[in-house]
Order: sequence, then structure tokens, then C-alpha cells
Amino acid sequence: MSDKSQNQNEEKLEAIAKVRMLKTSPQKLNLVSKMIRNKPVNVALAQLKFSRKRIALDVKKCLESAVANAENNHDLDIEELIVSEAFVGKNLVLKRGRPRARGRYGKILKPFSQLTIKVRQVLQDNDKEEKV
Repeated sequence: MSDKSQNQNEEKLEAIAKVRMLKTSPQKLNLVSKMIRNKPVNVALAQLKFSRKRIALDVKKCLESAVANAENNHDLDIEELIVSEAFVGKNLVLKRGRPRARGRYGKILKPFSQLTIKVRQVLQDNDKEEKV
């Protein structure tokens, strides 16, 4: 019974943002999302801002959306947020082609992916002492 209540408290301390139909492969998107996992939000935003990857701008928008959701929907403190999870999934693949020599056909796959970011509030040790 206590596990359930602890789960509910953890759910209240986190917010989610999802982006679907990102025009990049899941493998490339995972490289960028790996940079921000388990880091404070302000550090993650700085890393995305100065990243040279094209998709980093879209990941930054998603992270900012998760922070806004945490602040507006769950009344969480922005300064205490960390990126608890950032995971990537496959989406549809556009199949295109190009004629090749000897009547063959070269397959061109244009993948899309989706990104889910969860931010969680981590209470500082100072706050814990004040509440007790």
C-alpha cells in the first residue's frame, strides 16, 4: 500500500513532453538525447543550445515544453528540475526510390522518429531539512 502512494507522489513531481514526426532517424536523435539524460535542465538547455547537430533545436523545444508543463500544470520549481528520462522511438518511414543502372531500382528510406522527455523535481537537501 505504501508503494502505491509513493508512486503517486513521484508522478506528481514529474512532467512529460512528446514530439512526434521529427524528420531524422532514431539513431541520430538518440545521440542528442543521450547528451541530456540525468542532467539538470539548465545544463541540458545550454548543451542543446551550443550543439552542432541540426536536430538539437527540436530537442531543445521539446525540453522547454516539458519545463513549461512542469511549471504550469504541476507547480514544480524550475531550478530543481532534472531530465529523468529522454527516450526515442521509431515513427513512419517514407519510401522513395531512384532508378539505377541495368533497370534496377535504388531504395531510399526517409525515416521519422519521436521523442519523449520526462523532467522530475529533485528536492534539495536544504528543503528536506526545512520541511522536517
